[in-house]
Amino acid sequence: MKVTVRDCLQLDSFRNCIVVAGERRMENRVSAISVMDASDAAEAVKCGGAEGMMALTTFAGMKNDTAAQCETIREMAAAGVAAMVYFPREQGVKSVDKEVISAADEAGMPFVVMAGSEAGDYSAIISDVMERVLYGNNFKNSLINNTIFHLLNFEKYASFQQALHEAAVSNDFQVVLLSEEFNPVFAVETRHKTTINEAIRRGREVALNLGNLYSFIEIEGVLTYWGLVNINNDKHYLCIVDNEDNYSAGEITKLAEIIELAMGMWKYTPERDAKAELVKALMRGNKSLAYSLREEAGVKAGDIISVFYAKHIETRQSDEIIDKLAKDGIISVIKIAEEDESYALILKGEKFCEEEENLDKSVCTELFDRLKENKAVRIFHVTGVDGIEGAGDGFRLIGETWAFVESIFPYKRVFSKYELALVAGCINIQVQGGHLKKNFMDLLEPFRKEGDNKARQLLETLETFVLDAGMNSGKTSEFMGIHTNTVQYRLKKINEILGAEITGNRVIPGLTIALALRRLEDTAK
Repeated sequence: MKVTVRDCLQLDSFRNCIVVAGERRMENRVSAISVMDASDAAEAVKCGGAEGMMALTTFAGMKNDTAAQCETIREMAAAGVAAMVYFPREQGVKSVDKEVISAADEAGMPFVVMAGSEAGDYSAIISDVMERVLYGNNFKNSLINNTIFHLLNFEKYASFQQALHEAAVSNDFQVVLLSEEFNPVFAVETRHKTTINEAIRRGREVALNLGNLYSFIEIEGVLTYWGLVNINNDKHYLCIVDNEDNYSAGEITKLAEIIELAMGMWKYTPERDAKAELVKALMRGNKSLAYSLREEAGVKAGDIISVFYAKHIETRQSDEIIDKLAKDGIISVIKIAEEDESYALILKGEKFCEEEENLDKSVCTELFDRLKENKAVRIFHVTGVDGIEGAGDGFRLIGETWAFVESIFPYKRVFSKYELALVAGCINIQVQGGHLKKNFMDLLEPFRKEGDNKARQLLETLETFVLDAGMNSGKTSEFMGIHTNTVQYRLKKINEILGAEITGNRVIPGLTIALALRRLEDTAK
């Protein structure tokens, strides 16, 4: 329920207040209240410049600095602060500088002076305002009573879902229950002003910080509240939509508690999260289970275009990048997270263009390139998979190689099936040993025969040139911190030592494997 500045000024604790500026913004929404006694505008915004905040102040930190007070008012208004309430040290409105009043009027900031009050009155105002914000003018027992009537009517309704649906229709709210992976498992929709998918995308922003008091998010004019619920010791997220701004945050919290209690009384068990289970089955190589889950999860085998494992992408920035492509209908992503590790399927979206050749690869490349802008991110992907079989094989390749691939390619942050396949081959050669491994390692034997520092320098240059720089001498010089001419000279010496042109089509495959094996061995030591 919307609580405005005007509503707050009707409270008993504001009986001595005088509005001296910003009267045209009295309908500003108040969602919280705090005390602001910063020493400058930047500190004031940092500590209490949240949208919808009512700030109480004596300007103690800038009591003799009118310019700082004016700047603070302007910056707080720009940050979306609903109103400022001033407690003057001297009695009366005359103690407020005219410049401060003008600054508030120009910024559209409701500026309220507490005439005849002391700073000790903070507590009364904070208590009154928060009670109004949380519970409204009159706590709507009709919502609670009516919901309880429906949810406990075991004779009339056959299931918890049916009872909750009738309660939602009667009281004009909506409910979405989501799994820990943020996939919907049950929904009651009574309006369609915004899609559930859009609500889920925005709700994920606050999911990590949810507590007992439901977090409020306004989505294109639709009011949603988000909180945690535990069902059979499994964590779920509950989203409640207040269709007409009828209820306060306190009422929504009470409503959520009743819904959670009713789940237990009905012995309601949510349907399994088939999408998350599908990803887990593919990760574990259980293809038969994946086949049985595919239809339940609503996934077409031909729509799977990539699988990936990633580290450090569970951030708001990464979610926004993925959500943008999903919202545009280009792709959809089924992702599960375990602490800071993520496993995912990338599927074709509704607007995915089948006619454009290799579009699946370019879309995935664009996604991974944007995600890797965060330097901490590491992504291991297999793109261009063939249905359930290809997805399972892709996860298997990732699982066998991701722990080693960074050692062989230390400068990369995104690893494709080409790097992974090379590493998988090197691991097999390493395990088999014998003549197969010796054949490759013998390709580097000429450097060992040289046996001096120059030979080691040449071998390091060759490694960097082939494995890190993509056979680009300019990048090699950057990686090694040496001049390009030095690189060119060393490459010429390498050709002489090997007795072959290292960039030749028949030379580079075996040489790449030999160098990768060398790095793999160094990692194992």
